Amino acid sequence: MRKFIPMIAVLIGFAAGGCATETSASIKNSFDSGVVAYDAHDYAKAYQIWSSLDDQDLAAMRNVAMMRRQGLGTAKDPKGAEEIYQRAADAGLPTAQADLADMLIKGEAGPPDPKRALPLLVSAAAANHPVAEYELAQFYEAGELVPKDMTVARNLYAAAASHGMKEAQDRLAQLGPP
Repeated sequence: MRKFIPMIAVLIGFAAGGCATETSASIKNSFDSGVVAYDAHDYAKAYQIWSSLDDQDLAAMRNVAMMRRQGLGTAKDPKGAEEIYQRAADAGLPTAQADLADMLIKGEAGPPDPKRALPLLVSAAAANHPVAEYELAQFYEAGELVPKDMTVARNLYAAAASHGMKEAQDRLAQLGPP
């Protein structure tokens, strides 16, 4: 019976193939129209477009969370933003992981929760997200929830700095040579 499962999946894929490609293109076009609206500062339109896609596109989901976090094009809703970021983070989106960790560290939707932020930072930093690298470096520098390790901290600051993050460049300069 196992040998038939892949064949069924292939047949279903052929049957839906044309629709999937059209849907992908349609989602991309809609997402891009949200970018155009956002760049034109038409936040309400961007929010409307991305929220219509947030169950089909992780980047749209993350953008909806960001807009709720900042109150752009919709009411400011930190708790709602946190919930949406969590869904996108759980799906593996590094930007959502970093954004949610940042919210948790700052306590934007409740008391600060660095313990909950830590694994999100680790995942996002592993994907080379500069803000996550910087914030995780701060954990290692302070020895907060992780053993104090200046070598790891410096490496993370250097990684964030290599992406052009000025705060990380400044912190490396302040720390001086190892």
